[in-house]
Amino acid sequence: MAAPALQQPSFLLANLKVDSTTKPFLQRCQELVKVIDDYPAKELHLIFPWLVESVFGSLDGVIMGWNLQFLQARSNEYNIVMDFLDPSGPMMKLVYKLQAEEYKYEIPVSFLPGPVKASIQEGVLPDCPLFHNKLQFPLSGLQTLSLALNPFEYYMFIFASSLITPKNYPLGQHVSSLDNAYFVLVDTYLKYFLPTEGSVPPSPFADNRGSVSPPAPRAPSVPFAGYGIHSTSLLKRHISHQPSVTADPAAQEIWRSEALLQVFVEIWLHHYSLEMYQKLQSPQVKLALLHYRLSMSSMPCQPLTPPGSGTLDTYQTFTPTEEHVLVVRLLVKHLHAFSCSLKPEQVCSSPSAHSSPLEEFKRVVVQRFVQQKLYVFLQHCFSHWPLDASFRAVLETWLSYIQPWRYTGENTNPQTDQNKGVPEKWGLFVQENLLMYTKLFQGFLNRVVRIDLVNVKNALMVFRVAKVFAQPNLSEMIQKGEQLFLEPEHVLHHRQHRVFLTPSHGGSFLSARQSVVTDGVFRVKSHVYGLEGQDCQYKQMFGTELRGVLNAGQLSQLMATLGSGQDDGNSRQLPDCVQGENGLILTDLGRMQIINGLRRFEIEYQGDPELQPIRSYENAVLVRLFFKISSLVNERFGDHMEVLCSRPDFLGRLGRHYLASPEVMADGRQRSPETRRTAERNRRPRLSLRTLASYRTLLMLLFLYLFGVLFSFGPISSTLLILTGGFLYGLFITLFGDKLKSQ
Repeated sequence: MAAPALQQPSFLLANLKVDSTTKPFLQRCQELVKVIDDYPAKELHLIFPWLVESVFGSLDGVIMGWNLQFLQARSNEYNIVMDFLDPSGPMMKLVYKLQAEEYKYEIPVSFLPGPVKASIQEGVLPDCPLFHNKLQFPLSGLQTLSLALNPFEYYMFIFASSLITPKNYPLGQHVSSLDNAYFVLVDTYLKYFLPTEGSVPPSPFADNRGSVSPPAPRAPSVPFAGYGIHSTSLLKRHISHQPSVTADPAAQEIWRSEALLQVFVEIWLHHYSLEMYQKLQSPQVKLALLHYRLSMSSMPCQPLTPPGSGTLDTYQTFTPTEEHVLVVRLLVKHLHAFSCSLKPEQVCSSPSAHSSPLEEFKRVVVQRFVQQKLYVFLQHCFSHWPLDASFRAVLETWLSYIQPWRYTGENTNPQTDQNKGVPEKWGLFVQENLLMYTKLFQGFLNRVVRIDLVNVKNALMVFRVAKVFAQPNLSEMIQKGEQLFLEPEHVLHHRQHRVFLTPSHGGSFLSARQSVVTDGVFRVKSHVYGLEGQDCQYKQMFGTELRGVLNAGQLSQLMATLGSGQDDGNSRQLPDCVQGENGLILTDLGRMQIINGLRRFEIEYQGDPELQPIRSYENAVLVRLFFKISSLVNERFGDHMEVLCSRPDFLGRLGRHYLASPEVMADGRQRSPETRRTAERNRRPRLSLRTLASYRTLLMLLFLYLFGVLFSFGPISSTLLILTGGFLYGLFITLFGDKLKSQ
C-alpha cells in the first residue's frame, strides 16, 4: 500500500510480523521499543510503514490495527498504548530517527479526501502547502499518482485517516465514549505540538530538512501524465511559484506544528458534496480547463486519460460520523485556546521581527488554516445530517467555533460572564467570520422547521442556539458586520491597491506574509467573497427575508385551515398535501401541522383482520386456537353463511351482523387497488372468534361468571345467560342500529 519505492527484503520485518501473531501485546511492545533503540535508521526505514499500519490500520480498512477507538481507560492495554504512542514515546522517537534522514513514504492519491483527489485529477494542485512539491509523476497514468511524505507527515496522515476510514468492526461494538485512546491521543498531540504555554519541545535528533523545506525543483522535462504538450499550464505553474522558506531558519521551530495542523485539517475537514466542489472552483481554473479541453478536442490523437476523466462520475460524497465531528470539535476548541494564549501586547502589536514564529502562528492559525474548510464542512453537515438528536455534535462544534471568548483561559463565573456579554474586542473576529454566524444560522433554521420540537433533545438544541445568540453585544456585532458588507461599491473606488483576500495562500504562512487589511469593509467583503464567490447573493440575518420564515401569511393560512376543520364537525382531515405523480406530497404547512400535532395521517391495519399480528392485549395460544376452530367452521358452513347473509329480510340482516367482518364491510373509504382486491376476497361472510382471545373479553367473562355465582347460578346457567344476552344485543342492534346512527 504505502511503502518505500524500492522495498528490500528485511528479516527484521519478517520476524516482527511473526511475533505480532504469536506473542502477547505487552511483550510485542517491549520488543518494539528495543528494536527502535538498537537498530539503525536503514533497517527501521523498512519496517516503518508496516508498523504504522499495524497500529492505526491501513488506508483501505483491511488491516484493523489496534482499534484505538474501542480502547478505554479501564482496559489493561490502555496505558501500554498511550506510553508507546506518546509524543515523547518510542513511536515518535522512531519518527524523529527517520526524519533525520531523507526517507520518503508514498500515499496513493486515491486515498486522499474527495475534493483533493478530484482537484488533482482535474490537473489543479490544491492550495494547501501539504501537497506542494510532494506529487510523484509516474508515466503509467493519473490513477497511479502518489504523494511522497516525510516520516512525520506520513505518521500523522495515517493517524488522522484512521478516524474516517470505513472498517468492518465486530458486531456489537460502537464508538460512544470520549475517553477512548484515539480521542485522548488527539488531545495529547494538539497540546504537545500546539502548546498554549511555552514552546514546542525540540526534536531529539538533529533535523535540518523539515517539511517546510521543499525538495529540489522538478525538471521542466518531466510531464504530468495525460497532459501532453500542456503539462506545464496548471500543476507546474503552482509548483514553480512556491516560495522557498529555507531562508528563514526560525521557521524550523514550528514546522511540526504546521504539518500536524495541515494534515488534521485536510483529512478531517476537506469533505463536501460534488455541487460544493464545482462551486468552489475558481474562474481561473475553470477557464484553464476549458482552454485545455478545447485544444485537445482539435488534436487528431487525444490522450487516453484526459484530465478530469471520470472525476464527476467517481466523486463520492463523504458522510461524517458523530465521533468524527466530536474530534473536529476538540480541534476547534484547542485552536481557539492556542490562538487566545497570545499575550495582550502580542495581540495588539503588529507582526515584527522580534515576535517568534510560534507567536505569529498563533495570530493567524484560525483564519489561515481552519476557517474556509470548517465553514464548508459545517455547511455540508447542516445540509446532509439526519433530522435527529445526533445533530447535537455538529451543533456544539459550530457553537464552539463562534464563541472563541469561551477559551481565553480566564477564570470567570459563567453566570456573570453571560450577563456581561461578549467583549468588544471580539468584534473583529465576528466580522472576519460573518458567514459562520449568519449563513449557518439560516441553515439551522431550515432544519428547525423540519424537526419534532416536542422531542426534548430537539428542543434543547433550539434553546442552546437561542441562548448563544442572545448574548449581549453579539447581535450588534453581527449587524455591524452586515452593514460593512452592504456598503455600496462606489464608496470604495477611491481606495486603491487593495484586493479581496481569500483565506488560502500557497506556501507556508511564514514565507510570504500578506499585508494585513485594516479596513473593515474590505475585511468583511474579502471573507464573504472568499467563501461564497464574487457572485454570491447575501441574505441578511436581520433582514425582512429571513424574518419571513414561520411568517404571517403561513400563520393566517394555518388558522384558516384550522377554522375550516372545526366547521366540519368531527370529520378527520389529512395534513395539507398536494397530489404528486406517486401520491400525496406534504407541503410546508402540512409538515408544520404534523410536527405540532394538529393533524395526522390515519394509520390502520387494512388487511384480513384474522391474519393481523397478535396484539399485546391478546393471548397468543387462544388466538391460534380460535383461528383454527373458526377456519374449520367457515370451511364447512361457508356456503350456508353466504346464502343466509345474502337474504334481504330480517334474518339476512341478523346474519350479516354476526358473520360479516365489520372492518371490511362498514366503510367505503378510498384504498389502494391491491387492498381493494384483498377486501373483495375477505368480504365473504365468516365466523370470527378472535374477540374471545382478548384479555379484556376474558376478564369481562370472568366478572360475569363471578356475578352469576353471587346469585347461585352454575356455570351452565351463566353460559346460557351470557349467550342469551349476546343474542338479544345483536337483535337490538339489527332492529334499531340504523336509526341510532342517523340520530
